[in-house]
Amino acid sequence: MREFTKLFQAIDATTSTLEKVSALQMYFRREQPANAVWALYLLLGKTRKRLITSRMLREIFLQVSDIPEWLFEESYAHVGDSAETIALLLRDTPIAPTGASGANSNTPLHVWMEEIIPQVKPLKADQNQLKNWVIDWWANLSESEIFVLNKVLTGAFRVGVSTKLVIKALAAEYGLSEAVLAHRLMGEIEPTASFYEALVHPDEADSRPSQPYPFFLASPIDVEKFEAVLASELADSLTDDLTDDLTDNRPHHLAANWQVEWKWDGIRAQLIHRADQVFVWSRGEDLITPQFPEFEAALRALPVGTVLDGEIVCWDGKRPLDFNYLQKRLGRKQVSKKLMANNPVHFLAYDLLEIAEVDIRARALSERRQALTQLIDAYPHEYISYAQPLLVETFADVEKWRSHSREYGAEGLMLKALNSPYLVGRKRGYWWKHKVEPMTLDAVLIYAQAGSGKRANLFTDYTFALWQGETLVPFTKAYSGLDNAEIERLDRWIRRHTQEKFGPVRSVEPMHVFEIGFEGIAESKRHKSGIAVRFPRILRWRTDKPVAEADTLESALALLASMG
Repeated sequence: MREFTKLFQAIDATTSTLEKVSALQMYFRREQPANAVWALYLLLGKTRKRLITSRMLREIFLQVSDIPEWLFEESYAHVGDSAETIALLLRDTPIAPTGASGANSNTPLHVWMEEIIPQVKPLKADQNQLKNWVIDWWANLSESEIFVLNKVLTGAFRVGVSTKLVIKALAAEYGLSEAVLAHRLMGEIEPTASFYEALVHPDEADSRPSQPYPFFLASPIDVEKFEAVLASELADSLTDDLTDDLTDNRPHHLAANWQVEWKWDGIRAQLIHRADQVFVWSRGEDLITPQFPEFEAALRALPVGTVLDGEIVCWDGKRPLDFNYLQKRLGRKQVSKKLMANNPVHFLAYDLLEIAEVDIRARALSERRQALTQLIDAYPHEYISYAQPLLVETFADVEKWRSHSREYGAEGLMLKALNSPYLVGRKRGYWWKHKVEPMTLDAVLIYAQAGSGKRANLFTDYTFALWQGETLVPFTKAYSGLDNAEIERLDRWIRRHTQEKFGPVRSVEPMHVFEIGFEGIAESKRHKSGIAVRFPRILRWRTDKPVAEADTLESALALLASMG
């Protein structure tokens, strides 16, 4: 536990990418595989389900300390995290070990994760015994180690390092390709020493049937740069004597080098058929096969050794349905026939990554596309089809299609270079996403709540409302979009204009209007307004607009109706 906590502290203490990678590389160099694999498991966010609640930890702490509950609550309000609040307060709270667990700082990480911490589950039946174990852990660990333990226990362990940096450190330490490591880490991670040794072995084959490929991601388009690329491509295709005549009005002939297709508003996924088994993986590396049983027969109809990349959408037979339909299929262990009938799904394939057990990601998109269409045409199925590219010649055509995105159930366009291989992660220049402008409504701030972590002392989580007659009806929450200066300014105002307090939430005077942007809108029985929006964020603070001129709920419903 001690060495992993030191790594956590080193990562948390710096914003430097180089320093984070250096700390990770040093840890992997020194640590034994049995511990390193558990560190990897935690760093990549593969933490187990919550074993104990923050409230339970707080109750145990209050029983062994002289600190009154009101003071704990005040401390928590400043820190913003129960695990950290307890760790900080224990610094000045002497606790005697109970001897219940026998674990301490010197206990290896893998013993904590495999033998010690799993004891929490059976201990829940005996609250006194559970309390004794937790007290013993706190008594035998340092402040930082207590913090890490508390976060692991509550299933909330997070650290300021990305998967990309972890892979970069492993690649540097073991002399492996980052792309190879990214692939080996896709899907399920077995926290065993043998898994770690295979992970970093230079000659180990990626042979797990369920293993997906790392997803290739598009970058938000920079229109000026993209048009410059098109102009350069056109200039290269012209003879020298025609190059001087190039003007902005000359067609760029996009179709010669680029594939333009809809950016569907669904779930990015890979469908895998290997070793007579089928798997459906989300981009978030969740195995979601049980949530979409329709795809099993469709996948088994395809040849063994097939991996498709595409989008899962709910489908009315002609076009995608609103994302709200798809939402009802997510997170379910079992899907009823009624749910399947009311929320029918379809897979729109737009890439082929493996065929006949051969990885073809290095081939150009144009070749992969041809193989994809031939495959699906040869094995047609009602639940799988390939996405159709759009006919474009100039960038003006692109913008025209984009303006009609929502009519087709899309959230914009994808522009892909026909010569692009299927890479790992986000590599600029090959794939671009050109999303539609967000829907917007001007709403009134009515509630505020303090943030968490570094923003625990500031009110950064806001609730906004729309007018319904003379009443303000809450319609969404948002916590991003303001810069630091605006957050601090609004925080000061909130503290001076609080009307009521409801636990951590403050009701404020309805005096400020904000333009709220969002990607989609749908009916919702769970919300008082009757609507729910996707990805809400603050676009700007409308200091120029009086509260009386904020939008109405009728405006939102009209926007919903316009979605057809």
